[in-house]
Amino acid sequence: MDGQRVARHPAGLRELKKQRTRDALLRAALELFTTRGYEETTVDEIAEAVDVSQRTFFRYFANKEEAAFTIQDMVESRFEAELRRRPPGESPFEAMHNAVLGTWNSINEAIEALVPVEVHLRTYRMIESTPSLLAAHLRRATELEERVARVIAEREGLDVETDPRPRVAVAAFSGVMRVTGRLWGQRETGLDGLRELTESYLDQLGPTLAGDWGPPKERPDPDGG
Repeated sequence: MDGQRVARHPAGLRELKKQRTRDALLRAALELFTTRGYEETTVDEIAEAVDVSQRTFFRYFANKEEAAFTIQDMVESRFEAELRRRPPGESPFEAMHNAVLGTWNSINEAIEALVPVEVHLRTYRMIESTPSLLAAHLRRATELEERVARVIAEREGLDVETDPRPRVAVAAFSGVMRVTGRLWGQRETGLDGLRELTESYLDQLGPTLAGDWGPPKERPDPDGG
């Protein structure tokens, strides 16, 4: 048993070192992107900030775009996992709503372990204001919507190719998430502020889609008077 622990120890140290290097590269990349500009920052500069080679950067990230979206990818992966774990009796909107809240219950600490919240907020603003990243953001959002729609269709026993409801429901839900993300990016609030904003907007989704927005309508006089 002791021999097995000793044999595993070096491998554990190597993995820890790799994780620390990746985290350091991510922090350096986001700091440089948000202070100097995404397009203006080179991979060499990111690597130099961590005192590693360009080759080392590419061991952990395929390109600068992957680094820029690392935290968003982490959040989305947890959301998809949470959605798949929701009880089958929940409606589509209820399942997505609860999956978002479940994600935020577990993600804050993970994000803050990687970068300060202030850097995460600046990164979101940078993505929204950088044309190449905004285009990538919209493309990735479309891909996520399709994956989520297929999860919803599977939960409901529907064929996503013949029944439009899963994609319609996910499009409405995603629209709310984009609005709250944009509003959060304009404010100086932490991750708890994003959660509260998201929850308040999601609470309005069902009533907004189902309700009558107009003024109270007078019922017609059955006698024609």
